[in-house]
Order: sequence, then structure tokens, then C-alpha cells
Amino acid sequence: MRQTIIDSDYNFSQAIAGTNAPLHVVDRLSMLDVCYFSFDGLRHQGQIIVDQAFEDDVAEIFALMEELKFPVGKVIPICAYGWRDDDSMKDNNSSGFNFRLIEGTTNLSLHALGRALDINPLQNPIIYPGGIIAPAGAAYDPRQAGTLSAEHPVVEEFLIRGWRWGGNFDHLKDYHHFEKI
Repeated sequence: MRQTIIDSDYNFSQAIAGTNAPLHVVDRLSMLDVCYFSFDGLRHQGQIIVDQAFEDDVAEIFALMEELKFPVGKVIPICAYGWRDDDSMKDNNSSGFNFRLIEGTTNLSLHALGRALDINPLQNPIIYPGGIIAPAGAAYDPRQAGTLSAEHPVVEEFLIRGWRWGGNFDHLKDYHHFEKI
């Protein structure tokens, strides 16, 4: 049997250490161990924190990505980045829960409730009106491995399950972002 590379091995308490999320939010969260193939072509195991109501969706979508050998950079709880979303994105980390505001607003992000996921931010960046791209140095090219597009089976699976994809947003394109209310 092939060896699996462990990218993240936190326990739940370690994975939420330092968050300022209220207890009623933390009590709804669950941490999943997920397997995926990374850009090195090898099987990896990481961890993602989501709302308990979405555990099955997330586990089954990661199983699909593994089956498709869709490369995922890494999947590490964002506590490893000091709760800094920008640092996580620059490292091409796919993540879920992060108690934070929507950038440039005073509104809580759905990430703050574990109801949003970001996948491969370097391949699937945010493109703001005016052409600014985040994270810095990222590029969106649907022909490249690890990139999502409207007709990609991973995007289709999220949509079938009732998730919204940031690639369909009108005001900006957030290609790495999926959310469910």
C-alpha cells in the first residue's frame, strides 16, 4: 500500500486554539481528516474544519477529488497561519473555518461559521473588479491542474449539493470559494 503523507495532525483543541469565535460557533464545528493527491502526485492527508451539518458533503467531495486525482496544494487548519487568511492563501492552503469578517466589510464571512471552503487559492484566485488578483502572484487558467471551472466535476458536485461557487459571483470572481447556508 502506498504511504500517505500527513500534512496536518492536530487534535480539535489545537486546531481552534487562538480563535475568537464564540462558544456557540465552536460547538457546531467538526474537524475532518481528508485525503487528496497534491501537486507532487502523492497521496496526502490533511484536516479541515467545517460546520457539523456539512461533514458528509465535504467528506464526499474530498473523496471525489481524491478519486479524480484533482491536485490539492494542502489542507491545514488555518490556526497554523495565525488565523491570517492572506498567509494561508499565499501558501495555497485549502481551508474552511476561520472566524473572520468578509474582506473590506463589517460582516462575518461564512468561513466564520464553518460554512465556506476555499480550494487551491493560487490556481483559483479572487479577481476583483478592476483586475486586482489575490493572492499576489496567483493566476487563473482553467487548463492548469488544480484549477476549477464551471464545468469541472468538483464544481458540479458542490452545486448539486446546494453550495454556491464564487466563480459565479457577479461583483467579483472568487474561484476558490464555496459556501452553503
